[in-house]
Amino acid sequence: MIAIRKSQERGLTKTSWLNSRHTFSFADYHDPKFMGFRSLRVINEDQIGPGGGFPTHHHSDMEILTYLVSGGLEHKDSLGNGSVIRPGEIQRMTAGTGIAHSEFNHSRAEPAHLLQIWLLPAQSGLTPGYEQRSFNPLPGALLPLAGPNAPATGVTIHQDATLAVGLLQPNQTLELGLRAGRFGWLQVVRGALRLGELQLKAGDGAALDSQETALLRASAATELLWFDLA
Repeated sequence: MIAIRKSQERGLTKTSWLNSRHTFSFADYHDPKFMGFRSLRVINEDQIGPGGGFPTHHHSDMEILTYLVSGGLEHKDSLGNGSVIRPGEIQRMTAGTGIAHSEFNHSRAEPAHLLQIWLLPAQSGLTPGYEQRSFNPLPGALLPLAGPNAPATGVTIHQDATLAVGLLQPNQTLELGLRAGRFGWLQVVRGALRLGELQLKAGDGAALDSQETALLRASAATELLWFDLA
């Protein structure tokens, strides 16, 4: 069975500097039908205005991935890390026993567009950690970005889950398959595609049941994220 989460049905937080769409319940947005999917707890699509950002705040017992679509995000944390994350890079922060960080648009002129992803860790009380890697996907294939055993192109997460990125040119196809006992979440970042007979566009998500195979066909140049979850 395939369940679709349409872009316009997601939760919304809007301020003077932030436009954030929430695939799952988050902060003041609560939908009991969308509390997460397996270990995947948050997919927030954030548009951060020039100079805007999140001042220092605290997290614990969460695996946090940041994926830039455009612009740059300036990161600082209580472990002493400081960096700017840009498209073509993936950042992982293990909150564990506790970490504080801030995130600001690096530009005073252009917006930053990103996806922030939270996964529940396999165990609580982990040592906080940070990792950032660059990657270069090729059209027509999935490139691993995060997993329990760090892929050569990505970062380590402390959960039985993998995240991959895919790029598709118009009319290019890609097959998604799941092993027995696994579940999948597809998130369309940019572009548009067909998932079987279903049309998906930017911001749409889809949950796939165990042992399901689906064929993707791009209707336009498309960027997608694929989660393989226990």
